[in-house]
Amino acid sequence: MQNFILLLSYLIGSISFIVGLKMLSHPDTARKGNLYAAVGMSIAIFATIFLYTNEAGQHLGNYPWIFAALIIGTIIGTMMAKKVQMTAMPQMVSLFNGMGGACAAIISIVEFKHLMHKEELKETTSSVTQFLNEVAHLLIPPANPKLILLTILLGLVIGTVSFFGSMIAFGKLNGNINDKTLPAQQVINIGLLLIIVGLLVAMVSGFTGIDTTVLFWSLFGVSALYGILFVMPIGGADMPVVISLLNSFTGVAAACGGFLYSNPVMLTGGILVGSAGTILTILMCKAMNRSLTNVIVGAFGGNKTGGASEEVGGAYKEISMSDTAVLMAYSKRVVIVPGYGLAVAQAQHTCHELEKVLEEKGVEVTYAIHPVAGRMPGHMNVLLAEADVPYEKLKEMEEVNPEFAQTDVVLILGANDVVNPAAKNDPASPIYGMPILEVEDATHVIVNKRSMKPGYAGIENALFYQPKTSMLFGDAKKVLQALVSEMKNM
Repeated sequence: MQNFILLLSYLIGSISFIVGLKMLSHPDTARKGNLYAAVGMSIAIFATIFLYTNEAGQHLGNYPWIFAALIIGTIIGTMMAKKVQMTAMPQMVSLFNGMGGACAAIISIVEFKHLMHKEELKETTSSVTQFLNEVAHLLIPPANPKLILLTILLGLVIGTVSFFGSMIAFGKLNGNINDKTLPAQQVINIGLLLIIVGLLVAMVSGFTGIDTTVLFWSLFGVSALYGILFVMPIGGADMPVVISLLNSFTGVAAACGGFLYSNPVMLTGGILVGSAGTILTILMCKAMNRSLTNVIVGAFGGNKTGGASEEVGGAYKEISMSDTAVLMAYSKRVVIVPGYGLAVAQAQHTCHELEKVLEEKGVEVTYAIHPVAGRMPGHMNVLLAEADVPYEKLKEMEEVNPEFAQTDVVLILGANDVVNPAAKNDPASPIYGMPILEVEDATHVIVNKRSMKPGYAGIENALFYQPKTSMLFGDAKKVLQALVSEMKNM
């Protein structure tokens, strides 16, 4: 009966993950989906704590330690989630994802020690006991030890890469670590991958005379080094892609743990996270015009041709607040392009207010969302959903690009690299080949920025110097509030 309840709890947990993931596909149901998955996870955790028994029929025990860890983790996680600003959400995602990778790596380390302990016991077992064990194995075939070892090692490699890579991503997003590229970076990364594969083959095949424990910790060290070097050179608009990839790594590592423990809910959760993260990574790579291979070897953000970028500069023109209000109020169609500057200013609610004021004046308003706008996948979608912007007004790049030619005004709020024409016409640019929002096709382009400083990729934007572009300087929230006031007084 106890095992039945445990398995039923795991089934409920697995179903809640699937339902929750499905509900995350739409902002209206995303919050509920997150709660459903959390409830399912809680059921699985407490069922494991109180109902799980090992082969000897023993419960987990150590309840004071377990609940102390749960309480401390819950308090810290809740406080961090309550205090985090929307602009710092990518850093938090990287940090939490890294913790998941660390857990998977620790599971592999612990289980490797258990496996080695079992092998030592086998070596000291008497011949009579060995004979009885062999007879028992004929009746009940044991799990393939090489398969178990391979699962442990894969969990170690993937979890370690995810942890160290996520920590580097956290530091870069938080401004603590700068982009650094070593000479022959791709060759080094590929070499480290080959070493990892070689160590895996050597340990699983057992063809080496080197102590297995030494090989294990060597594998850990090389994986940690690869995780660091893999993320270190990545910068600019490529960061959301690597966050998505690291998230999929953590899911795969968790699935390895579920396979190791024959735990259905852990396996289901890991597979869902791993597969969803992988699919998202592939879609974002397509949007960035990058290959997944380039992600793995750390080729992101590099100069493709090694030539000199086109000179960007000239005279730009500013536009006043009143002129902006008049131009937008008397337009038929306005497209708003949100970027990281909107998140920094916490201006999403004011932006939604501007949208409503324009619609009251008969202006059609939509939002153009680039797949990698912001610092993590879906950053702008989450930001605008928080302000109750209707999901139907958010248009993806492929849908909105053909519509810019029929657009009167494009208002760019803090976006930079995702509207930079260099991605189309400058082969020497680091972002060359990346599909962009083709805002330059609109009749008028108004760009709101704090200053003329380059965006996250660190390159100048020729769009700002084009004749049809006007600069509206200032904090996004204050600018939008002033625009709303101007329009209401018209």
